Amino acid sequence: MVSVLTTDLTETQPLERRLDTLLRVETADGRPYLLAVESQGRKDPAKPSSWTYYLAHLHAKYGIDPVLLVVCQDESTARWAARPIRIGPPEWPSLTVRPLALGPHNVPAVTDPSVAALDVPLAAFSAITHGKDPNAAAILEALATALKTVDEETAIIFSELTELGLGNTPAAQIWRNLMAIDLSFFRSESSQRLRAEGKAEGKAEAVVQVLEQRGITVADGVRARINGCADADTLARWLARALSVERAEELFVDA
Repeated sequence: MVSVLTTDLTETQPLERRLDTLLRVETADGRPYLLAVESQGRKDPAKPSSWTYYLAHLHAKYGIDPVLLVVCQDESTARWAARPIRIGPPEWPSLTVRPLALGPHNVPAVTDPSVAALDVPLAAFSAITHGKDPNAAAILEALATALKTVDEETAIIFSELTELGLGNTPAAQIWRNLMAIDLSFFRSESSQRLRAEGKAEGKAEAVVQVLEQRGITVADGVRARINGCADADTLARWLARALSVERAEELFVDA
């Protein structure tokens, strides 16, 4: 049985559709493309149809080839997102969408600032995909340091991309604290001292905030010890532990 349907495909009711990030990438061979970035925290049956719509709309609007990049923080979701999306009968699919999915299983953990500076996009995606790792703080610090080596516009793009990708994870609060404290443009000895003190204070605040966001009680004595620490390495170690400890006092227990 065949039925005749309307040929008018105009959408009469506004429907809000938003990507997480959309970038225009210029290439050396003069063939730009659009990079549509989606941060996916879990499997969502409604997403494949949305992704298909995004790509078709972007191609029609800009006349440039789009690439869909899905960034995930667990391997299972990333492998689900990477599956081809086929539109049409199995015998003859009219449209196939192939998302490029990144997860902790196929993106290295970049903890060396010098390595991060060589490839800032890789460092940003490393920070996002490993956002739930115990080593997330070190990865984020490497990215924050690397962003100081690029121009301001690029730094802002990848800073915002990282924050969006981290979502509501405790690592997102670490990232916001790292971005809020940046006095690197000062060069005097006094300013360098203030910078070090500011970083220590910011890390101490981040440790407390991560614990509280995870629902862990921070007693006054623990809070005072954290805020009173001025050693950057110690605070970095506590910050990494804050992502996984069950009690705040476990921050201070050395292996």
